[in-house]
Amino acid sequence: MRERVTVVVSTPRMNFDSTIARLIDHTILKPEALREEVRVVCAEALRYEFASVCVNAFWTSLVASELKGSPVRVCTVAGFPLGATSTTAKVAETRIALENGTTEIDMVINVGALRGAETAVVEADIRAVVNACHDGGAIVKVIIETALLTDAQKVLACQLSQAAGADFVKTSTGFSKSGATVEDIALMRRTVGPAMGVKASGGIRTLEDLQAMVAAGATRIGASASVRIIEATAA
Repeated sequence: MRERVTVVVSTPRMNFDSTIARLIDHTILKPEALREEVRVVCAEALRYEFASVCVNAFWTSLVASELKGSPVRVCTVAGFPLGATSTTAKVAETRIALENGTTEIDMVINVGALRGAETAVVEADIRAVVNACHDGGAIVKVIIETALLTDAQKVLACQLSQAAGADFVKTSTGFSKSGATVEDIALMRRTVGPAMGVKASGGIRTLEDLQAMVAAGATRIGASASVRIIEATAA
């Protein structure tokens, strides 16, 4: 018998801060997520008008159906969570996701290649996914996995992402040693300048966490605690 889950979605307060809601990628990437849980996340995103719903690729068709006709975007991940798959595999994941209605792709860089100073490999990997995304009218956020990098490597990862035409750089998968820090967001913002997006992800659980990341330069937030965060904005 298929396991069922009942999740109660709280009634939203009417005076939440919609500008903060539109910064948030409402995320459910846990491997054990059930269909009903993904549907609840979509319903929450519609109520609060989050920027997107971010899910593993299997769920993209469901999410696109649930969000159809709304401004909430469909987001998935490529090369997740290690970034060590081939470029061909990342591009294939991307193209299939786009066919399923995805409009944003968060890709993981080849962390080992970056740490080994194989800059041409890293840039080509990013560029291939960027080209596939842009050909399909989608945007790409490059996950550099800051917890595994030195500051110099973080800067290099941001520079390569920018050179490859990515739309955002992003701190973390949320599946490594640690997540976003204010210091990393500030470093990434200084590196890419004002025009490129910077996404803070991993460990952002409160409104105060979000505000600190935005003050440091983040323009998008990845969080699974999105409802708690947005409800804290209500008077």
